[in-house]
Amino acid sequence: MNHFTGNLLALCLIALPALVVAKDFSAEAKKLVQKYPIVDGHIDVPHRLHEEWQDVTKATAGGDFDYPRARAGGLDAPFMSIYIPAAKEGKGAKALADVLIDQVEAIVYRAPDKFAIARSAADIRHNHKAGKISLPMGIENGAAIEGDLKNIQHFYDRGIRYITLTHSKANHISDSSYDDTKIWNGLSPFGVKMVKEMNRVGIMVDISHVSDAAFYEAINVSQVPVIASHSSLRHFTPGLERNVDDKMLKALAKNGGVIMINFGSYFLTDKAVQWSHKEDKAMQAFEALQGDNLTLAAKQQFEQAYKARFPYPFASTSDVADHIDYAVKLVGIDHIGLGSDYDGVGDSLPVGLKDVSSFPVLVAELLKRGYKEADIAKILGGNVLRVMESVERYAAQQVKS
Repeated sequence: MNHFTGNLLALCLIALPALVVAKDFSAEAKKLVQKYPIVDGHIDVPHRLHEEWQDVTKATAGGDFDYPRARAGGLDAPFMSIYIPAAKEGKGAKALADVLIDQVEAIVYRAPDKFAIARSAADIRHNHKAGKISLPMGIENGAAIEGDLKNIQHFYDRGIRYITLTHSKANHISDSSYDDTKIWNGLSPFGVKMVKEMNRVGIMVDISHVSDAAFYEAINVSQVPVIASHSSLRHFTPGLERNVDDKMLKALAKNGGVIMINFGSYFLTDKAVQWSHKEDKAMQAFEALQGDNLTLAAKQQFEQAYKARFPYPFASTSDVADHIDYAVKLVGIDHIGLGSDYDGVGDSLPVGLKDVSSFPVLVAELLKRGYKEADIAKILGGNVLRVMESVERYAAQQVKS
């Protein structure tokens, strides 16, 4: 072997690992997202349509979700978020929830060949095999219960299968992670009763948005696994109470529950959190300068100018996978799912995951990192379907006893 040939062979051997890493997993990923049910814990389509109606049974110019994109992404069961703003506490929250549920039912009514309401894990599995997209529903903000436990049964009968106990402010049920005022230091006395009633009826308890104290209290009260329908890990966003820290994640896993990773950049990287804090301060200063002359148009122009001067630090598909990796290493594969928050986090979605057609991109990243098919199936939907079935079994036992 001459010197040149020997050097060439050595270079090829050095480059071989890089060639293996560069393998294209996109084709395999596209097959997997069609093979297994994808259950997304939180998509804000109802609120989006309430603000500006669009026919999501067809392709839409705006938003993150419509039927063609969902089919392309393999999305089988997007939990439709029945979002109740904190300002609705005691001011028509239940009525708004009923209106938004009507809107979800209207989607199915317009296209029964494409969509179906799903009231159970079995419905989701059946609809997946039938080629239909399931529309299970969850209420985001228990303000809609309005202090009456009978409304738990009312919303169960309407198809609600999880309730996020609170949202951006403390309510009559729970303290909020976003609210510095901790009224209850956890759950309210009514909140404790509500969790028990949700267990009895068969509605999953969602601890996204609650304070740390409420998180632990809800887990301790609940007789069945709970979910975090759209939360990520505080390890990557230190100080962000909205996300789950390591101790909480371990408690959630011990409970048998599932954390469903939020795709919003703000929940994924500290860079996005810090950018948002700085923008908030800049906006407050601008509003103070404008005084009585402040208009919505002026605020929008300032926001656009700020983003042009200081570009938003979008997260990446890799960042989402990092959260999954960390959670798997900490508590195992059985406690992780996906809760994208599509149509809910605005223009903050990661590069590569801009709408519901993008799930194959994330799956390809997981394949690249060595995740096996069976593990990916659990993350895509198997884990949360297990929780749903556990909640269903417990509720059925209460009826018999």
